[in-house]
Amino acid sequence: MKKQICVLVAVMVLAIKALAAPGDTTWVQAHYGVNLTYYNDYDTAITFPTGTTSYRKVVMIVTLGKYQCPTGSQWCGDWDYTVQNFLMTPGGDTLELSRLITPYANVSYTRFPWTWKQHYYYDVTDFYPVLKNNATIRLHYSGYSGGFTADIKFAFIEGTPSRNVLSVQRAWHGDFTFGSASDPINNHLQTLNKTAPIGTAATELKFTATGHGSDSTEQCSEFCSKYYNVVLNSNILDVTQLWRTCGTNDLYPQSGTWVFDRGNWCPGAAVSTHSHTLTGVTAGNNYNVGVTFQPYTDNHTGSHGLYTIQSHLVYYSGFNFPTDASIEDVIAPTKNEVYYRANPSSFKPVIKIRNNGINAISSVTVEYGVDDTSATYTWNGTLGSLKDSVITLPQQASIANIAGTTSTHKFTARITQVNGAVDGDTTNNKFTTFFTPASLWNQKIVVTMKTNGSAVGSVSEDSWQIFDLNDNIVAQRTNAAVSTLYNDTVSLPTGSYKLVFSDAGCDGISFWMFQYYTPNPGNGSFSVKKYSTGFSPNYVMPGYLSGDFGCGFTQYFSVVASSTSVAEVSAPQLNMSVFPNPAQHQIEVKIEGVNDTKGTIKVYDVIGNVVLEKSTTNTTEVLNIDALANGIYNVIYQSNQYPDAKLHDKMVIAR
Repeated sequence: MKKQICVLVAVMVLAIKALAAPGDTTWVQAHYGVNLTYYNDYDTAITFPTGTTSYRKVVMIVTLGKYQCPTGSQWCGDWDYTVQNFLMTPGGDTLELSRLITPYANVSYTRFPWTWKQHYYYDVTDFYPVLKNNATIRLHYSGYSGGFTADIKFAFIEGTPSRNVLSVQRAWHGDFTFGSASDPINNHLQTLNKTAPIGTAATELKFTATGHGSDSTEQCSEFCSKYYNVVLNSNILDVTQLWRTCGTNDLYPQSGTWVFDRGNWCPGAAVSTHSHTLTGVTAGNNYNVGVTFQPYTDNHTGSHGLYTIQSHLVYYSGFNFPTDASIEDVIAPTKNEVYYRANPSSFKPVIKIRNNGINAISSVTVEYGVDDTSATYTWNGTLGSLKDSVITLPQQASIANIAGTTSTHKFTARITQVNGAVDGDTTNNKFTTFFTPASLWNQKIVVTMKTNGSAVGSVSEDSWQIFDLNDNIVAQRTNAAVSTLYNDTVSLPTGSYKLVFSDAGCDGISFWMFQYYTPNPGNGSFSVKKYSTGFSPNYVMPGYLSGDFGCGFTQYFSVVASSTSVAEVSAPQLNMSVFPNPAQHQIEVKIEGVNDTKGTIKVYDVIGNVVLEKSTTNTTEVLNIDALANGIYNVIYQSNQYPDAKLHDKMVIAR
């Protein structure tokens, strides 16, 4: 148990370590290892700090994990369920602190073993006026099956916040039907009449809404894109579209329909909260504020879709620092799973900065480096108050030099000047991450792409490009034909590169649901290997994951003249297909991409039990499935020669 706690704390520190000096962070544990077994409220009593200390930031970390469900469970961690986390105080406050959606986390997928963990980070500093003394943290789990565990922990980071929060008040909240002619959603969103408290310099509306359920008209609210208006003093202030692209999700691949875009949420992702500044609402102002959804009526006479809404009004005092820049995050290089798609990287470091002061920022000087090295870069531009900017730093030689190594390295970035002077608050200027470098490849490679049958107009959805450090395209295969095999030989000079594979349909080059498309596009494949006259295994590309990557993936790599290669001993990425699908009595499993096919084929049911297993030495193996019931199964092939190379396909039995 002690070891688990240490590991959890270590992971969380990676993300917020540099936000305060050692000893300045107070940790408060709420839920720990709670099994989410069924639809319920999971409450934990908690004691926060007393409120006498000033905290620059309060971070809430929610960690999902998995547990093995009891034998006979129909589902286990397989579905996308809403998880809401609420603060409940003795004074009667019930405020939503965070929301996420569980992933389709079938254990047979390589990203979801029983040891899987995923961390979700939320800035809850705005709730500090009520995050004190005794309270209850409620985790509301909407699932109708088990399989997930949950931890919740808070980090109170001492210092001076950008602005002090005077008050946070709950506004509209609940689950409201969408599309009903007799019960329009706007009937439940009545205009609020408010008065800004004394000392208010600014007011914001924080609005969180996710669409769930599906009607027969436009598949609302889960699969339709609708907007809402924020109305301040009878005038439309903001218009916000409730829609999210899921094919760029960093937690992939998943089972289920994870790539399909949805109403402001994606399976396995944190839910976004929209902030609206209520212009001109300051101390003593009487004002009215409302939210109105896009008019919509479905033709369904039964149930309708709905939106789950939680919202808050937050009142702030003035800025504590006229000029204050902070490093909010390091996107690359890092091991933080939140940025899986941007890593592992030996390319250019990418950081996120924020203007926490009232003055506009025109320049930021950053000192950065890997391990004990150092470089300096000055960003120039315009960054307004309370705005963020993602900055790409020049590549440092030390980053390229460690390409291909497997050890963990440290990256540190620190702001040294803002607008040519010392920053107003230096406590938030430094951020440290740990990372594993990207791959080392040979100068001459072969890029193989077999496109699937999906097209945009007359060309394939699938394409790839290789970019150098200056974002120049040095090789590419675009405007390809559908269902066509391409082998391109590419020669590259010494340097660092990124290979970007794009799928215009955002459903990958291979996706288990293709069998339900009309017409079925079939599964394509993609691989890269060293140019050789003999056999050479494919390079391992962590983001490829057998083609189920949604909108695409990026592979960073470096090339040096002496590249012999680390990758030559890496496991290949093979290809496997299951036919027919759906099946009735037997299936044919075909394995391609390696000379030695010795290995094992296993068939798993939806809760992760092995229901059929067969050793193989053939490129084609026939399995009798008469003993298996109708349903969805996962077929896994594992090579004896390359034990880390696992191939996966979905199989449906329908008789």
